Amino acid sequence: MLKLIALVSAAFVLSGCAGVGALNSDVSTYGSWPAERKPATYAFERLPSQQERAESQQVIENAARGALEAAGFTPAAAPGDAQVTVQVGARVGTSDRWAYYDPFWNNVSVGYSLGHRRGYGRWATGFGVGFGGWGYGGYGGYGGWPGYDREVAVLIRDRATGQLLYEARASNNGASSAINPLLPAMFSAALKDFPAGGPNPRRVSVELPKPQ
Repeated sequence: MLKLIALVSAAFVLSGCAGVGALNSDVSTYGSWPAERKPATYAFERLPSQQERAESQQVIENAARGALEAAGFTPAAAPGDAQVTVQVGARVGTSDRWAYYDPFWNNVSVGYSLGHRRGYGRWATGFGVGFGGWGYGGYGGYGGWPGYDREVAVLIRDRATGQLLYEARASNNGASSAINPLLPAMFSAALKDFPAGGPNPRRVSVELPKPQ
């Protein structure tokens, strides 16, 4: 019985995958990264709300490091030496209050909409400017289990000027609210085409590591 539960749980975590060992995400990228500018040294930057959740934010940042380095960035020896700053976030469409009111999501004016997700059930169909007013609910389609929308975001700024150079977001949905095991693959999907932008959104598939 325990083995069956474990197998079912694993299947739910991998909902939204292209196949065994792969994860599909809808990716949108924006920015004005200069064509002649090479990826440089970076340091993570946290909002005050993220500083209060230092342990969970550290998990998210650790998950993003591989994707940043694959895109050509290298960690700065000290924050003051970084040429760019990077803000990262992750959320799941549940009643988790810290995700719902996190200013990282609610105060970023990018005009992004999830209207293409219509038909999945009670999920609010438009985040609108600033990601305001999103809701949650079960989509159905998972044998009566609730559905969850999972999303990560990356914001890259010039440290000297504060100019926002690049923004990337990756989202997928499934029957599990578990996101930590999927974070590295989702950040890899978000930055896979760096520094290119559009078309938005587009489907990106990333291989998941094999279980040890």
